[in-house]
Amino acid sequence: MSDIELPTLASLDFLPYVDTHGQLPEQFQGKVGVYAIFDQGKGLQYIGYSRDVYLSLKQHLVRQAQYCYWLKVQTIDRPSRTLLEDMRQAWIAENGSIPPGNAAEESAWSQPIDVKGLMTTDEQTSYQASIDEVAQIKVLKQAARRIEAGILEDLAARGVKTEIRFNPKLKETGLLDLK
Repeated sequence: MSDIELPTLASLDFLPYVDTHGQLPEQFQGKVGVYAIFDQGKGLQYIGYSRDVYLSLKQHLVRQAQYCYWLKVQTIDRPSRTLLEDMRQAWIAENGSIPPGNAAEESAWSQPIDVKGLMTTDEQTSYQASIDEVAQIKVLKQAARRIEAGILEDLAARGVKTEIRFNPKLKETGLLDLK
């Protein structure tokens, strides 16, 4: 694998995260690759790799929309975790510092949204006062729906037209993630 020339991050063109039609870059559906996500001012926020770059970009947009404005992507034809990891590490080294999303904020980029930490005071009170698990699940689902609606509203305000569907089963556990 060492005979493959890894492109530098600087050598790749910036691509808009959301195009003028409100769509994410569909050319990366089902593609294996490494990607770098940049904020509005083209500051590097996160570097990741995926077996389906498009799905990963969609997840990151839902979790960290305020940082997802530009991207650079390198796809590869033959999946190799070693090659992907080497490229990601090379891009981080090239950047000169670890992007926030690959350091302290990594879970916000890579894990489902935990609604328990985002519940209102009323929701927390209702959750703690719940007499049984069924009542707690109901409170978690309501909080998840409220947070989901806010996310969808923010994405719509930004012009995102790509279909976003959350996994309904996870809501009862207090998590929001795409289906």
